[in-house]
Amino acid sequence: MTDIHIDDFYKDAAKILLHLYVSFPKPSQIYVEDIAGADNPDEFGLHSDRHSACFSTMLWLAQAGYIHYVDTIRHEALDQAVLTQKAFLLLTAYSELAESHPKVKETNPPSVKEEFSSNIHQIRLALKSNSSIQIRKIVQYLLKQP
Repeated sequence: MTDIHIDDFYKDAAKILLHLYVSFPKPSQIYVEDIAGADNPDEFGLHSDRHSACFSTMLWLAQAGYIHYVDTIRHEALDQAVLTQKAFLLLTAYSELAESHPKVKETNPPSVKEEFSSNIHQIRLALKSNSSIQIRKIVQYLLKQP
């Protein structure tokens, strides 16, 4: 059995990286609600643990050198967020996880093989599958890379 908060971390990290990849190189605002879903603050205006964990994932990705941002918007978003060079190159790089993917065949044109073999494509596949095991596998793979 896995720890649910760690599965949430992996899913949030994958969604954040994908979100910023789609808008790259243009800096954008990235809202916690867009990643973790709607939040219902309590009577004191404090966010849920789930919301706080997602926001913390954003900050952790920045501290670990995967994203850069200019400022936070309260505890709800990052302003002017963008992938770092390290993250962009990592997401566009070849993924060893792609070797088991049926669409990566020798008969495909090089451009198709390259696209299906990228880390960002593996993130898309994992998120589409909604499998916490697949999501964990690709995010762990990414975080292990130098």
